[in-house]
Amino acid sequence: AMKTLVLGASLNEERFSNKAIERLIEFGHEVYAIGNKKGEISNVSINTDFLHIENVHTVTIYLSKKIQKLYYDYIVRLKPKRVLFNPGAENIEFSNILIKKEIYFENACTLVLLSTNQY
Repeated sequence: AMKTLVLGASLNEERFSNKAIERLIEFGHEVYAIGNKKGEISNVSINTDFLHIENVHTVTIYLSKKIQKLYYDYIVRLKPKRVLFNPGAENIEFSNILIKKEIYFENACTLVLLSTNQY
């Protein structure tokens, strides 16, 4: 199982970030979530502040480029094994920072990776 942080988690069940949390749990991953409203999805608490998490494998991002800026330092400090930019979250500026910090990233949809066993 891979410890995963979902950034931009939404309580709205129509949102991909919401579906991703449910699927990650189904697949047995340990999931943490940060969003702009506190709440719960499949027993995962959505936090509104930075979480201290050890040994994060994947940070999967569902935030616009503009909002991601607030999280650059935080994500780099977490030292994840990889960062996933979901469709619409692609960010060249942040990708370049990750390259410098030697953090692997992909522009990929978490839900697609899960459904094709590539997560």
